[in-house]
Amino acid sequence: MATTERPPSTSRLRAWMLEGLSDMGKGGGHTGPHAEPEPPHQGQRWWRVMCLTGVDYFSTLGYQPGIAALAAGLLSPIATIVLVIVTLAGALPVYRRVSEESPHGEGSIAMLERLLSFWQGKLFVLALLGFAATDFLITITLSAADASTHLVENPHLTATLHGHQMVITLFLVALLGAVFLKGFLEAIGVAVVLVGIYLVLNLVVVIVGLWHVITAGHVVTDWGNALTAEHGNVFVMIGVALIVFPKLALGLSGFETGVAVMPHVQGDPGDTEQRPAGRIRDTKKLLTTAALIMSCFLITTSFITTLLIPEKEFKPGGQANGRALAYLSHEYLGSAFGTVYDVSTIAILWFAGASAMAGLLNLMPRYLPRYGMAPHWARAVRPMVIVFTLVAFLVTWIFDANVDKQGGAYATGVLVLISSAAIAVTIAARKAGQRRWTFGFGAIAAVFLYTTVVNVIERPDGVKIGACFIAGIILVSLLSRLARAFELRVTSVTLDPMAERFIRDMASRKMRFIANEPGHRDKAEYRDKVEQIRADNDMPEQEDFVFVEVTVTDPSEFEAGLTVRGEVLHSRYRVLTLESASIPNALAALLLHVRDVTGCTPHIYFEWTEGNPFANFMRFFLFGQGEVAPVTREVLREAEPDRSRRPRVHTG
Repeated sequence: MATTERPPSTSRLRAWMLEGLSDMGKGGGHTGPHAEPEPPHQGQRWWRVMCLTGVDYFSTLGYQPGIAALAAGLLSPIATIVLVIVTLAGALPVYRRVSEESPHGEGSIAMLERLLSFWQGKLFVLALLGFAATDFLITITLSAADASTHLVENPHLTATLHGHQMVITLFLVALLGAVFLKGFLEAIGVAVVLVGIYLVLNLVVVIVGLWHVITAGHVVTDWGNALTAEHGNVFVMIGVALIVFPKLALGLSGFETGVAVMPHVQGDPGDTEQRPAGRIRDTKKLLTTAALIMSCFLITTSFITTLLIPEKEFKPGGQANGRALAYLSHEYLGSAFGTVYDVSTIAILWFAGASAMAGLLNLMPRYLPRYGMAPHWARAVRPMVIVFTLVAFLVTWIFDANVDKQGGAYATGVLVLISSAAIAVTIAARKAGQRRWTFGFGAIAAVFLYTTVVNVIERPDGVKIGACFIAGIILVSLLSRLARAFELRVTSVTLDPMAERFIRDMASRKMRFIANEPGHRDKAEYRDKVEQIRADNDMPEQEDFVFVEVTVTDPSEFEAGLTVRGEVLHSRYRVLTLESASIPNALAALLLHVRDVTGCTPHIYFEWTEGNPFANFMRFFLFGQGEVAPVTREVLREAEPDRSRRPRVHTG
């Protein structure tokens, strides 16, 4: 016997994939594997939370020294010192200010969103989301690639795994996706253990490396002689170091993550959500401590790797390519310690990918649904995990699971986000009237913009991938917004006392509204409008009307509350004024609210809009006005399927 029921397996699979979708957006919460931030005044000590951002920041030690040696050669330590100066004097002050301006973890993108409005602001945020997606996705693929490098190059495994790096990298990415499909909660305790072990092992490698440099005095002498022979004098060396510095920008990663984890910082008992002073103070400690630890490791590791590892080993195919510190650990501390170091590095690199995936799943739903620019299923975690995992597969295949090839793309994403943060704090300081900070942050922004441009010119892969993400996000966003154009997207309706009085008076008779585009608002305007509506609809003179006027605020906004104010003009005409991003949505929301409050079916009267219907629809889509009458009717039709309860729309 035929049946129309959906197969149970399909139904269960769909329910599992979209689990939690009906709860998305409720209660003001955001989506993603982190779920809701911890309640106010709870959380973890700042140093524990530092380890959460440290899995991203500190894990770059797995590949940064090797990339620096390839980029700068013998100048790697000097170029790294330049990087550290930029970190401590540039990125750190910027993100300390970001933590003040955005204490709930939204980061610099949210700052720019508040500072910039209308469509140009939304498009700018979408572009930044594209680069943020580049940053996080390349973090996943690069970390997995470097983890596979540590596996393949391990002396105990190299004979078995050699030539299989692509397969291993894809397996690690797939494993990451599988974990998130099952459900992943950030474990600060796990991060503390991983970071603690990893930093201790790196400290041992650094101490042993420095001991060998000191005891073998000719190493420093040989390095100095080679530098002098290659570059001449110290000023030339500094100049070249400044030029190659952008290639080392990977060492700046982690600051955006440091701000994103702010909601987990405990703060003080007296903190409020409006001004969590303790959380801000401790987040500054977190950022400063992480930057100082990383700066010390960057300088020392670049020094020992440059002096102790032969240049040929850094190149593709060399034993130190993508794993310089692991090479030293095996060379100077034995195979057993080297294997322990490899395992620790693989673990923290994999966890850095997990942190990046969590960042993606929190970042996209935080912005796109509010813009009306996300498909319905994008509010659920599991479908997005599949999308991001497939994209990570593609990126891994494009870059052949090679750490060096992905360095430029990763650096571009990092630099664009830091540059946007520097611009955001510059604008914030200027609006606050802080001239010195404005000048200082402006100079820092100029440095990062220069670094970004140089990195893009020399290694365009990052901007190409970022452009692909931007194009994809904007295309999908606009198509989604087009598909959701007729949704009722007013979150609440509030009437002032005069407006409530108008509604109560009308409830005893036919409730008739006239949609009016406000002009001079003189007596003749309202008189002529009433006469025209009566003539177009063949209505008797005794019928009473209330005018409704909508002023469009920011047409790029998708969802917002609606406040209705009532006023009497020229001692005769009752007018309800509304402010909204969309005229049809505001009118539909008002009519439905009036119907629910009074139990009566309201009527609203329009004029037909002059001009091309398609052009008028595009005016509505982009600017919230245009083809008002039919769009209002369509919004009402979608919001109220029951035709008998639907407010009536009349057009003449």
